[in-house]
Amino acid sequence: MPTTDTPEAGLSVTRRRLLSFVGWGSFAAFWGSIVLATLRFFFPRILYEPSPLFQAGKPGDYQAGEVSTRFKDAQRVWMIRNHDGMYALIAICTHLGCTPNWFANEDRFKCPCHGSNFLIDGTNVAGPAPVPLFRAAISLDVQGNIMVDKSQRENQPGKRDKPPFFLPLPPAGHGTA
Repeated sequence: MPTTDTPEAGLSVTRRRLLSFVGWGSFAAFWGSIVLATLRFFFPRILYEPSPLFQAGKPGDYQAGEVSTRFKDAQRVWMIRNHDGMYALIAICTHLGCTPNWFANEDRFKCPCHGSNFLIDGTNVAGPAPVPLFRAAISLDVQGNIMVDKSQRENQPGKRDKPPFFLPLPPAGHGTA
């Protein structure tokens, strides 16, 4: 009499065995994804941005009438000194957030995205930008270094021309500036 206990008979896949593998595999995948999602919760995605407060050198580092682009890439800020003082203009277009460029030969900031134009004081004069560029708060620390705080912003002409958004300085060559 032939035996049915051949090695091939034990390895055959039956419908019941296949459904058991699929069932247990689905169960393991479900609980594995729950565990992974729980572990992922404890390691949130964090966007590390530069501090909104940074040191921008001394007032003597800046010439009257010039726009310093030293902090444009790292902090998205232009430092501007005029004959009365200094201010920090935030380099973010008020239309859609692009970074405008300074064109010294035209005395204008121009946004490459949609063509907004701004004067050296941040006033919008052309394009779709609805309001002027923002100024950041600016002050001197005890060592005489310029401190810029981008978390404090103002773009209204009456308010932006006074401290803390404008740093009055004596004219160059008269005192500590």
